[in-house]
Amino acid sequence: MGKVMIINYDICNGCYNCQIACKDEHVANDWSPIAKPQPDTGQFWHKVTDMVRGQVPKVKVTYLHTTCQHCEDAPCIDACNAGAIYRRDDGIVVIDPEKCRGNRMCMAACPYDNVIYFNDMFNIAQKCTFCAHLMDQGWSVPRCVDACPTEALVFGEEEELKDLIDKAEPLLMPGNEHVKPRVFHMGLPKKFIAGALVDQEIDACVEGAAVTAKNNDTGETLKAESDSYGDFWLKDLEDGVYTLLIEKSGYMPRKFGPVDVTEKDINVGDIAVWKA
Repeated sequence: MGKVMIINYDICNGCYNCQIACKDEHVANDWSPIAKPQPDTGQFWHKVTDMVRGQVPKVKVTYLHTTCQHCEDAPCIDACNAGAIYRRDDGIVVIDPEKCRGNRMCMAACPYDNVIYFNDMFNIAQKCTFCAHLMDQGWSVPRCVDACPTEALVFGEEEELKDLIDKAEPLLMPGNEHVKPRVFHMGLPKKFIAGALVDQEIDACVEGAAVTAKNNDTGETLKAESDSYGDFWLKDLEDGVYTLLIEKSGYMPRKFGPVDVTEKDINVGDIAVWKA
């Protein structure tokens, strides 16, 4: 048990308040023994990145959040031969700036990219502390959570947030599923296939057509319907290769594919259909 954070991508509007608040709290401020000052450039203990998905004109933007996961079984703790990293009773993982000797073993051991940084000025590793110094002063949430206008960031005791946690998922890295991260994510982006249906004979959009995506490996299917512009979006697909089946009364069925969304979301563009 202990503190957890939940990030809801469905309602994050990319305002960057969390990132700015983190900088405001930690740059030029010494919160020892929790953390030395964060450099004004080069480090983002809570970072927001615009992830553009798809291809014009079928594009979506997801605002990805990168921060320390405060793992329950944190590899960085075991990797530190100086004994500088510890997990508090409230679940927060801290790098003691007085004990850190700058050997960077924690950075190598962490399965998450760009969450532990190195401060050349102090010769120490640094990362998100969940604003543990504020927790010790009676605050209930870190600065990033306090600054979020849409409540896309939620922070608190695990047992009190169980209903939200049940709707979320941890970000697990292959080969490191055992670390038990304490940051949970709602609405993590999954792949999509988008496109548009066109009646070639009359050069018109085809509305109300059923578009079914079938996973070529698992056989699982997902359906969508084209709108008044002929557009369709097949969302929340698992990585894989799909075949599309397009059906509409009065039109000949058409198969389209293969469409590979293993690496990225795909806009298949205009797909021609013909009347029966």
